Amino acid sequence: MRKLFEIDKKDHFDCTREYVRNSARSIVIKAGKVAMVHSLLYDYYKFPGGGIEQGESPVEAMIRETREEAGLVVLPQTVKPFGCVRRVEKYGLDPSVRFVQDNFYYLCEVEDGVLPQALDAYEAEESFRLEFVAPIVAIEKNRLAKEGAHSSVMFEREARVLELLIKEGCFT
Repeated sequence: MRKLFEIDKKDHFDCTREYVRNSARSIVIKAGKVAMVHSLLYDYYKFPGGGIEQGESPVEAMIRETREEAGLVVLPQTVKPFGCVRRVEKYGLDPSVRFVQDNFYYLCEVEDGVLPQALDAYEAEESFRLEFVAPIVAIEKNRLAKEGAHSSVMFEREARVLELLIKEGCFT
């Protein structure tokens, strides 16, 4: 899979340990809008997706996470790799740990209709909601989001992927 870009906060050089947690995310585009999970609590957008579990392929994780977070059922035969973004920064929960994450993005189509979400506790607390939004709306919202429960790197990562999708003509 092609490397889209890397976001490195360069705040981790004194870390003594490393924590790797890769993720897989879906890119679902319909009628010029993109499926995003909106955190109503913190007011930011992210692509549906999340961590890759032990023994799971990135595509399997993307399909599972998209179903859980957004209620969308991915059509496996439509999945196409878009690219990977590497994120590197000091781990917020333990400043002695460097957090490294490869985020695998896949263009895909989904079945008609939306199923009920199956959210984790923190996702429910953030009031995750599926929204189909114009990419520029999500970009602007993420660029205004304040770092708190989440690193600003995540907000910028999603904004930059959206900008690449626009640049590559995916919304036409």
